[in-house]
Amino acid sequence: MALAVAQESRDFVDHYWEHGYAIVRGLFNQAEIAEAQAEAQRIYQIGMQHHATYRHKNLLFEILPESFAGRRYVMQAHWFSWISPFFERFRRAPQMYSVLQPLLGRNVRQIAQQLHWKPPGAPLSGYRMHQDLRFRERQEDFKDLMTTNINFGIAIDPATKANGCLRVVPDSHKKGYLGLADDGPIMKGTTQEEELVKAGLDPARIVDVELDPGDLVIWGLLTVHGSQQNTSDKDRCFMIQSYTKAENSDRGEWAFRDGFSTPLGDEPRVCKYTALHEKPGPMYIEDKWYQN
Repeated sequence: MALAVAQESRDFVDHYWEHGYAIVRGLFNQAEIAEAQAEAQRIYQIGMQHHATYRHKNLLFEILPESFAGRRYVMQAHWFSWISPFFERFRRAPQMYSVLQPLLGRNVRQIAQQLHWKPPGAPLSGYRMHQDLRFRERQEDFKDLMTTNINFGIAIDPATKANGCLRVVPDSHKKGYLGLADDGPIMKGTTQEEELVKAGLDPARIVDVELDPGDLVIWGLLTVHGSQQNTSDKDRCFMIQSYTKAENSDRGEWAFRDGFSTPLGDEPRVCKYTALHEKPGPMYIEDKWYQN
């Protein structure tokens, strides 16, 4: 399937390898994104039924409770395809393959799936600058970091500077792992410029990735990125899907096998090796991380 995209997006493969991120405009059309918006809102309402962070195997709702924020917020949902036939198809749509194949080849597994919300007024909705390698257990499974795991960020709602769009530091993937924000949760404020300078990064080079609904941004495990809080009066929903080259790792769920879209099986492959094998849930997690 050929990509019909704007000229600025046609060199996304070279731009990703060179700069650690790339943008593809208009990957999904208005009708497709309207369905995604409606389904994301349904997922949010399911999350609101939980009083605290809830996990059942790979399915996770991260909740900011009334006791801290004055009202309840759903900050994230993980692996909601297990409760959403729409997003189960969306994660392995032809549009995804059009971008994945030139980057990862014909055999692709999915490592992670997330919806991030930034409701107006919600505290702790900014993400400190970090590299996603910090979240990957058993890092020895990731043999070639820039080809083994690539993040796809899809704008469900408009992503702007005002509502806390993704921010990336171009070329930061060439510096190796820098340990940014390793001293605690990344959702506890924004990174100060001094921290970036100390790591050898120039804050003036930060790119605010503003996207229209249906646009895609790609970044890698070593790309330094983060976001600011939502200072607008509108919610912002952003979807992240992480894929891996199947020849380099046996982690995750199949998305495309020899180029063919592959649905989820009957049971999820547990994505968090230690914790979930020992205690798969269902369970509530009430560790009050937000107060630290």
